[in-house]
Amino acid sequence: MYEVYQDSSSCVKMVRSCWKISSVEGDGSRRGRDGSRHGGDSNGRVDGLLWYKDLGQHVNGEFSMAVIQANGLLEDQSQLESGPLSSLDSGPRGTFIGVYDGHGGPETSRFVNEKMFLNLKKFVAEHKEMSANVIKKAFLETEEEFLSLVKQQWLEKPQIASVGSCCLVGVICNGLLYVANVGDSRLVLGRAEKSSKGVTAIQLSTEHNASIESVREELRSLHPDDSQIVVLRHKVWRVKGLIQVNFPKLLYFYVLSHTVVAFPGQLIM
Repeated sequence: MYEVYQDSSSCVKMVRSCWKISSVEGDGSRRGRDGSRHGGDSNGRVDGLLWYKDLGQHVNGEFSMAVIQANGLLEDQSQLESGPLSSLDSGPRGTFIGVYDGHGGPETSRFVNEKMFLNLKKFVAEHKEMSANVIKKAFLETEEEFLSLVKQQWLEKPQIASVGSCCLVGVICNGLLYVANVGDSRLVLGRAEKSSKGVTAIQLSTEHNASIESVREELRSLHPDDSQIVVLRHKVWRVKGLIQVNFPKLLYFYVLSHTVVAFPGQLIM
């Protein structure tokens, strides 16, 4: 579980060392995949499988965050980058958040964690702006790079051909929140309701999961000659009887842009 809060007044005490914090303006902290801490991050705390950070600063305001490890082998990665969103000094600035839910092993999520933001910055510099198309290109470039790695290594490391990762990205730039998703992670906006003093949850992303009928129909239409493309096993729909998540290629992505006004809510990824 990953939670990222914008302008939060409370601290959520759930987190683990898979969170990669780098280039956060006003903070300067960084945590590697092995859990080691680099730079500041004086508020980061570890409690067993939990790691959490109190309020910190990013380009658009404050954030707190939390991650909890659910498996014995940590297959998931995540990152928060705040500052320049371009490899050029003159490019736009903003905040990038990525959550990569790995399966079958940590190789894919670690690769995406290292490459996605770099590819985003490359295409922002090329197009001289942030856009949904830029994010799409970053997703596709990251996929192509990983597929190339698999082709190079699968004879020596055949298990690399069976690992994968969901990929959920949020980018805040120039008053817009961009959301891109592959897999079945979910982005939720928590909007504070002054009248009821409660919080309304607003889902901002769409999942690709075989439990969703429209996803099953899409798979069947794409693979008309494969009667086993989706299989109901133990009352759970699975792709090829193996996994619920549907992302055979990163072409199954979802990109939205939302206008952000003074960050009235909290983002939970």
